[in-house]
Amino acid sequence: MNWDKLLHNGRRKDKSDSELTFGKKNWGLKEQISAREEIERDFDRILFLAPTRRLADKTQVFPLEQNDSVRTRLTHSYEVSNLARSVGTQLAYDYANLFSDEEGLKREGKLTRTLPSLLAAIGLAHDLGNPPFGHQGESAIQDWFATNAEMIFPKEDGKISHIYNDFIQFDGNSQTIRLLTQLQVLNDKFGINLTYATLSAMLKYPQSSAYVARKNEAIQSWTEENNNNSKDCPYSKATWKKHGYCYSEARIIEDVWAETGLAEGIRHPLTYIMEACDDIAYSVLDAEDIIKKGLASFHDLINHLKHYMACERDKSNIDTSVDKELQKTKLAVIERLVQKSVTKHDDFSKPSLDLTPAELNDVSMQMFRVFAMNELVASVTTSFAQNLDRLMSKDKPIKDLMSLCDASILCDALKDFDKKWGYKNKSVLRLELEGHNYIHNLMDMLWIGIHGRLNKSDPKKSKTPFGEYAYGRISENYRRVFKDESNSLPNAYKEAQLLTDAISGMTDSYLIDLHNELKALYKNP
Repeated sequence: MNWDKLLHNGRRKDKSDSELTFGKKNWGLKEQISAREEIERDFDRILFLAPTRRLADKTQVFPLEQNDSVRTRLTHSYEVSNLARSVGTQLAYDYANLFSDEEGLKREGKLTRTLPSLLAAIGLAHDLGNPPFGHQGESAIQDWFATNAEMIFPKEDGKISHIYNDFIQFDGNSQTIRLLTQLQVLNDKFGINLTYATLSAMLKYPQSSAYVARKNEAIQSWTEENNNNSKDCPYSKATWKKHGYCYSEARIIEDVWAETGLAEGIRHPLTYIMEACDDIAYSVLDAEDIIKKGLASFHDLINHLKHYMACERDKSNIDTSVDKELQKTKLAVIERLVQKSVTKHDDFSKPSLDLTPAELNDVSMQMFRVFAMNELVASVTTSFAQNLDRLMSKDKPIKDLMSLCDASILCDALKDFDKKWGYKNKSVLRLELEGHNYIHNLMDMLWIGIHGRLNKSDPKKSKTPFGEYAYGRISENYRRVFKDESNSLPNAYKEAQLLTDAISGMTDSYLIDLHNELKALYKNP
């Protein structure tokens, strides 16, 4: 890897135009004609998208939340973007030597502009492909396709092709890549035409669903042939369980890798920072939202952290393989945070301030948030600088950056708090279940309008009055891509993709409204 390619500011459309006009040999980076870098423009292109605005009505943790101070996918994305930009700014100014193979960037001051801008852009875009109702929405889509797979996907040699894992293992990250490269139809097929640097860094999981399946099958087959003993298996698992792009975008991703020097299974080093900032945002800020909603108190959080520390100490005393000094360093991060937060809470508790219990809870959590994010951001920045050689290695890719940080136990402790006090709260679980059912039912109804439409000799139910109406309620952009005659994908794939495009593009409230509208007409389809 080298930073000259990793920060490639050319665009796919510019390359295509250059090849058509001059031939491949003359393809190069776009000549700058303004004071702004091309990578700086990517953030703006993402910011002004309609799908970005729709994140305001998509669940972060709490579905259909009426409290405006509780976070949505949009506010979460802004916060991840801000954290990522902060890390990028510090790296560009304090660790410029890390990027020394790109002298031009350093001499002209470009690094201090491109690095923060690139990280801000991928932070803002990282959840664009997520469906309504958060991760429960992903699960609902996966379940629907798994349940109906035998009916809707053709088989080859008795097996469903790996390409359909794009839907059976649906992932919002892959949908993000598709949304930005294929579904924002203007007057060409380049989407919003982001730079190669942004597209490659945005790819959270640089692998296809087929790649993951082939890896798993090789291990399973070898294990079965060797009496279920996987100890000496020569095959390795994929670094990540999830996939990051769909079969339909494979050629685009291959082009991105060719231009940036990356390959399948090899992640852009800056992606690790975005992922870590996502961890920071939802571990710290979800805890703040849980307390804002009254599901727990500031004291509940502090007691949880103290108990978590005690348990970790007990584990390290029993487990002789644990590095005691490293564990001590990691636990010291939580100790500092607890001490600072409790001291501020005591200051706010003084009678002279006359704060109500609710106000005391709120301001104490605000200071906790500040202290926690400072610890985590500083730790991520330092860890990235210290481990950059490992993060840029193509031989044994690192799974994530946060686990390498001194503050990793703090992040784990906060996630544990979020899970116990927020995600498992019965009110949250009830709304998630409702969302799951809404998605399943709506997919059933939209499928009637989609299935068989491309097969003119056998339109089945799609041409019934209900089928026509349901199909017409899908975004025109998505339908145009679906009907594109130059699209050579199998019909079954295109049908499944239109359904996921439609569901993923909806907001929480729009999905419910459309569900109720179609349900009233579905009595006699």
